[in-house]
Amino acid sequence: MTAKKIIPCLDVKDGKVVKGINFEGMREMGDPVAMAKAYSDNGADELVFLDISATTEGRDTMVDVVKQVAAQVNVPFTVGGGIRTVDDIARILDAGADKVGINSAAVARPELIKEAAEKFGSERIVAAVDAKLFPDGTWRVMTHGGLKDAGIDAIEWSKQLEQLGAGSLLPTSVDRDGVKDGYDLELTKAIVEAVNIPVIASGGCGNAEHIVEVFEKTNVDAALAASIFHENSVSIQEVKELCRNRGVNVSEA
Repeated sequence: MTAKKIIPCLDVKDGKVVKGINFEGMREMGDPVAMAKAYSDNGADELVFLDISATTEGRDTMVDVVKQVAAQVNVPFTVGGGIRTVDDIARILDAGADKVGINSAAVARPELIKEAAEKFGSERIVAAVDAKLFPDGTWRVMTHGGLKDAGIDAIEWSKQLEQLGAGSLLPTSVDRDGVKDGYDLELTKAIVEAVNIPVIASGGCGNAEHIVEVFEKTNVDAALAASIFHENSVSIQEVKELCRNRGVNVSEA
């Protein structure tokens, strides 16, 4: 059985790591390069960086951050946020990232996923899906930092992203983001069962138990978390130890 992955997520704005609730109210948490190195040294299987300012200035800042991180860490890392073109992808990969995350740009022009997969390989393309539960019981895709309803069913969109060539999916529950009351297990399970590519659970992790729970109750390949690691609530090694004690296969690193 493939080992489950623990992935710290660093939201970067103007060169600093920040964290909010429901994609709003950002607090500064620290330096992305120093934090990335600490997580890499302490057992993270991968890292994810999201450039949440994603302006032209933000993109330039992020390229510098990517170069510095690549020199300091020994685990794969993904960079997302504001990536709109094949040239943007090339710039981030050339700076040292292993993968790129694409969200709003794929909604606007789905062919970008296909073009990117063909040029760089599916394994380097992570399709991010920000999903919100609506009163009719469906999850809809949200864009622009979780603010705009794209009017697309999130489960059907996940299937389409796989068909277009995405190598993995990163679904985030907008409702759960930063709230710390656990992953949206129903959303996660629905997407995992709809596709045949790796899925990374994201949005809502508040403690180590939530990570064990998402592994026990869904067949996700990885769990992404931010607040619990940034605030030193628990270490990556402590999470892995709890997983092992509960029979979840995680890497030894």
